[in-house]
Amino acid sequence: MMAIGERIHFFRILRGMTQKYLGTIVGFPERSADVRLAQYETGTRKPKAELTAALAQALDVSPHALDVPDIDSYIGLMHTLFTLEDLYGLTVSESEDGEICLKVDTSKDKDAHELWKMLYAWKEQADKLSSEEISKDKYDEGRYHYPEFDTTQTWAKVPSQKLSNALVGIFQDRLKPDKYGFICCTTTCQSFFNRKTIGLQE
Repeated sequence: MMAIGERIHFFRILRGMTQKYLGTIVGFPERSADVRLAQYETGTRKPKAELTAALAQALDVSPHALDVPDIDSYIGLMHTLFTLEDLYGLTVSESEDGEICLKVDTSKDKDAHELWKMLYAWKEQADKLSSEEISKDKYDEGRYHYPEFDTTQTWAKVPSQKLSNALVGIFQDRLKPDKYGFICCTTTCQSFFNRKTIGLQE
């Protein structure tokens, strides 16, 4: 299944919708709405931009939250990380306590520094969630509509919108800067690679 199909399925279940209901909302004929929607969820068909926008509106998320890179397989995930390494200075290392960390080398270039700022803004929201300053629903609203509610950036000047799309959904644990000012993903890697494959539910 393609990543976009997995995300459509995820948000449909989250919103408590059936395949037929969501299919009819986006304009499929009622008698075949569930079959048509299932084709997109399973990756048999890939929605075009117009349909992706309609699905996002029906699911109350940003279209970017649906159209994510191929992260539904371990190989696809690794190539996404390799791309981030090449383009934005993402590096992998081991912390003193043996945890695998992903770090942003801000000395690489301007884009790497922009990535660091986005991750740090994310970390701040994760801290607010941890301290119960905001609710899980509010936290998720910020993620699924990103960057609509991010007031820390001037998005018209940031060239890395596709980067933010790649990051949404890859890591869901808290991020924290280490003593060198890098942002370190501590338990995320282990939890991601230890996850079990979950079958689709209708």
